[in-house]
Amino acid sequence: MGSVGVERRRRPPGAGPPGRGGAAGRRRGLWALTLLAVLVALVLVAAASVAVGARPIAPGVVFDAIFDPHGSADERLVRELRLPRTGLGIAAGAALGLAGALMQSLTRNPLADPGILGVNAGASAAVVVAIGFAGLQTFTGYVWFALAGAAAVAGLVHLLGAAGPGGATPVRLVLAGMAVAAALTALTSAVLLMRPEVFDAFRFWTVGSIAGRDASVLWQVLPFLTAGALLAAAVARPLDAMAIGEDGAAALGARVGATRVSGAAAVTLLCGAVTAAVGPIGFVGLAVPHLARALGGSAHHRVFGYSAALGALLLLSADVLGRWVARPAELEVGIVTAFLGAPALIVLTRRARRARQARS
Repeated sequence: MGSVGVERRRRPPGAGPPGRGGAAGRRRGLWALTLLAVLVALVLVAAASVAVGARPIAPGVVFDAIFDPHGSADERLVRELRLPRTGLGIAAGAALGLAGALMQSLTRNPLADPGILGVNAGASAAVVVAIGFAGLQTFTGYVWFALAGAAAVAGLVHLLGAAGPGGATPVRLVLAGMAVAAALTALTSAVLLMRPEVFDAFRFWTVGSIAGRDASVLWQVLPFLTAGALLAAAVARPLDAMAIGEDGAAALGARVGATRVSGAAAVTLLCGAVTAAVGPIGFVGLAVPHLARALGGSAHHRVFGYSAALGALLLLSADVLGRWVARPAELEVGIVTAFLGAPALIVLTRRARRARQARS
């Protein structure tokens, strides 16, 4: 009895039962190791992205091109094309993964995705209109159209999904997003028919590709992606509180309205800027957050971190795969992610239906 009393006196207030802190520490260590493994895999895929292509380049040449350039043709290829392409793939994949996680948290919809909810289609249609009617040909010219299109469609889909009894259910949001995306795809086709002379300006862009972009595009898109990532980080803790319900979150001091506005602004910046830079790329934001939650738990700061790392890994891997399977040509990364993402959508839809049936 005395030893128990001594143990109780030595335990600091709020420490919880013995062993709980050790288990939490082990979980944090496991999460850190898993994230480190993802980052190591990303580094390896980035190295493959620089070396693999229509013209394979030896690792020694890649090393010299980065750290000790001599001005050879292969080194110029690495520095001027493949390194910017790899960096843009990492940035775009991280942004799409983060945007998908943020959309699923804000809408409480496991099927939310910038492509499925029409956000990418809104940005794409706006860029096509800018190219076809305003004559804009550069990222700095039409990125503002992309941001406006992404924001407008996000608001429209939410209004359509929230109409009627029951509010914005996951199924309604998906149906509204698909309907709006179909209408915007028709608009894009109409612009193509009306302005065939600008077809070459966006025929590769419209399928989603990181090929042919130089370093200037990467540096131009980074400020928008950085701003979106910072907004996402700022709303991570309030979203944790909102997971118990908006009333409970307000009681805990969370500003629900400001969190939703900030989250929507982050999604707009991330999706609009990526779409303007590389075109519409779907399904990255759909599957990645589910894997992130399986690896890192439900806390949003971990989900967002894992989603960014896994999104970069997935998109860059898809780009390398597209270059490898079709050598000396290549498959655009948007086509590869569509092949990979369609089965993921089917699995997630069936899982959501089984969950609804279990609750009913």
